[in-house]
Amino acid sequence: MKKISISYLLMTSLTIASFFGHAQDAKNFPSKPVHLIVGFAAGGGSDSTARVLVPKLQEILGQTVIIDNKPGAGGNLASDFLMKLPPDGYNIALTTIGSLAINPHMPGGTNFNPLKDFTFLSQGVVFPNVLVVKADSPIKTLKDFVETGKKSGSFITFGSSGQGSTGHLAGELLKVRSGMNGQHVNYKGGGPAMNDLLGGNIVAIFASAPTAIPFIEVGRLRALATTGVKRADSLPNIPTVAEQGYPGYQAQNWYAFIGPAKIPAEIQNKLNQALVATLKDPATAEKLRNIGVEPAPSTPNELAEYTKSEYETWGKIIKTIQWEK
Repeated sequence: MKKISISYLLMTSLTIASFFGHAQDAKNFPSKPVHLIVGFAAGGGSDSTARVLVPKLQEILGQTVIIDNKPGAGGNLASDFLMKLPPDGYNIALTTIGSLAINPHMPGGTNFNPLKDFTFLSQGVVFPNVLVVKADSPIKTLKDFVETGKKSGSFITFGSSGQGSTGHLAGELLKVRSGMNGQHVNYKGGGPAMNDLLGGNIVAIFASAPTAIPFIEVGRLRALATTGVKRADSLPNIPTVAEQGYPGYQAQNWYAFIGPAKIPAEIQNKLNQALVATLKDPATAEKLRNIGVEPAPSTPNELAEYTKSEYETWGKIIKTIQWEK
């Protein structure tokens, strides 16, 4: 009969204890506050969306949800930070199409692989960007904007929420399609970009709908075009870029919920159920639509498949853009 070593018994005991410990953690999840990381500054689209969602999400989870703004590098800093956190479900992020589908293809790439380094939880919302100028700008239409950018010696600056955001690429795509000149100005979020536009430091912004609509409604901004495949329900009188002479043009935006890789399936499912219930809550959905975004809850697998499709699509588009040195 073989002797069983004390070390073997100890290792086995520790493994069993660890297994039941993780199982108990999953069963009791969440037992402390959950941190929701947002990769852009306060006042931007993703921050505004998060603040609409948090009250209902807290109610459903039965725990406080703390928003952590970690702006920088078009959302990359937040995604890189999230990737390194423990996969226990207590740190999740409301991330963007930029981090998951665009930024990895940009010059310099990213430190993370969006298809491998995260746990997918649920899609969040979808919405277009809006090309806006100050209400007193001499630029009154998309045609004016393009023609101004074609004039000899003209210098059109357009801002966005960050390098690689759909707002940034919406401008780059318009340059390619129209032949206009324009200089992108990079910000750490839609809020700082909006401040510079209102201050007269840049000519225009391809802004997220949640960032732009409050200023459009009070008459401080003029909307020239939206960038979706159809007119936005929140801005039904504003034509798309495609309608105004550029068929096939679209730069649809979306946010999604993710966590660090290898979150246990039971915790992943609990988070998915809470997020889906939050997005489907009628009062919360109405608030989201009021700021210009459409709830789009999904299963984790649906989000994974959609992310992969968008990753491949934007990768092909980015290769066609001539980046300024």
